[in-house]
Amino acid sequence: MSDKYLNFKSGSDIRGFGIADESEPLYLSDEKVMWFTLSFLKWLCQKTSVKADQLTVSVGHDSRLSAHRIKTAVISALLHNGVNVIDCGMESTPAMFMTTVKLNVDAAIQITASHHPMDKNGLKFFTKDGGLDGSDIEWILLNVTEENIPLIPSPDNVVKQHFLQIYSDILRKKICKGTGIYNEPLKGLKIVVDAGNGAGGFFADQVLAPLGADVSASQFLEPDGNFPNHIPNPENAEAMRSVCDAVKNSNADFGIIFDTDVDRAACVGKNGYQINRNRLIALASSIVLDEHKGATVVTDSVTSDGLSKFIEAHGGVHLRYKRGYRNVINKQIELISNGIDCPLAIETSGHAAFSENYFLDDGAYLITKIIIKLVNLRNQNIDLEDFISNLEEAVEERELRFDIKVKDFKSYGETVIEKLKDYVKHCGGWSLADNSYEGVRISADTDNGNGWALLRLSVHDPVMPLNVESLEKSGADKILRRLKAFLADFDGLDLSDFNKYGV
Repeated sequence: MSDKYLNFKSGSDIRGFGIADESEPLYLSDEKVMWFTLSFLKWLCQKTSVKADQLTVSVGHDSRLSAHRIKTAVISALLHNGVNVIDCGMESTPAMFMTTVKLNVDAAIQITASHHPMDKNGLKFFTKDGGLDGSDIEWILLNVTEENIPLIPSPDNVVKQHFLQIYSDILRKKICKGTGIYNEPLKGLKIVVDAGNGAGGFFADQVLAPLGADVSASQFLEPDGNFPNHIPNPENAEAMRSVCDAVKNSNADFGIIFDTDVDRAACVGKNGYQINRNRLIALASSIVLDEHKGATVVTDSVTSDGLSKFIEAHGGVHLRYKRGYRNVINKQIELISNGIDCPLAIETSGHAAFSENYFLDDGAYLITKIIIKLVNLRNQNIDLEDFISNLEEAVEERELRFDIKVKDFKSYGETVIEKLKDYVKHCGGWSLADNSYEGVRISADTDNGNGWALLRLSVHDPVMPLNVESLEKSGADKILRRLKAFLADFDGLDLSDFNKYGV
């Protein structure tokens, strides 16, 4: 057992460079990809108590330039060990999970690096139980065996199955059933889909258009791993502006933007009204709370106080948990196992998992649920954005990142957090927020910032992110000034990010 490959661990994925010089330490060379696949296979055999030559594994990828090279290495390692392989070609990540349900395969491997730059790539693994946890990825990387495995560029014993057609049919049927309209339920709606040249273009052509939607103003549907138009990432400001402009310029009713592999999404109302982050969570929460009275919604830690009020006003309970989509999903599963109704776990990034959908973070499924709501509201002459108009939103938002300059960054960051907690307890006008599961969440009264702040330690990186919101102009700067004075005593922090806000 060796830890030499642990740097390839990225949360619950294996991730590195798909395009790089061979000397790059995190380059996913053919050999490393085959070794990692082999180690996953060992993990799978232990989990299922099934021999490799009795297993079936599906393999897919998004639009990245390195996808075909890496897929060849993955399939070669599987075939070398006698595994039955289904080559699904280009697929969304959620569709690849669904192959474990609909095609009854033992596992699925998706080749993707989500929204990361075009030179990155990675491996994401699924079984019928869902995606692997970080501890599983750690086991895989600690148990790598460096075998000599031959590449098989054109295997003749691999079944090819383009699963997106089956997956799209599932989503179409969901919309018809949810709207109660089985003949063109989207007729009269103009919808813009922005796939960012990732794998999400199918949603326009295979889901929306057959149901009667006008998708003529959609953009960047063609897969292109160079991502020539904008980063395929709903959290990216340029990407959101692009889809908002497309909605406004085409006078569309609705807009959709996916990340590269379609496990995240955001949307746009009429006139370019952005529905992302807290707005997206509010909308998704209102949908599930209509169906699950009194239920709990799990979110990540950086959601707003206004969102909590919104969820409570709709009869729900807001549990603000840790950052990381696997964290919120695992919390959702834990709550349900303890008898607590928790139909939704969702991050501000756009990862959303519904309990009715295998606890899978699926951007296309999220948008499908929202489209059903859009149609049903439309029949009542209500616009989608009006439905969340009572969401209290911050007047100011700030996001800073402080690099930790010491080697043992976790211990240092934890010390900062503990000392800040003690400081807040004796600080007039500030208090520690209730039910905080990550870092230090500060509630500031109307005289001392009128909002909140969250300082936390990044899960993987030597960084302390700080999020601040205020309900009044200049309130965020008031919070930042006090925090800067406190943090000035910590020489191990790079506080230069304060400068971008003139604090």
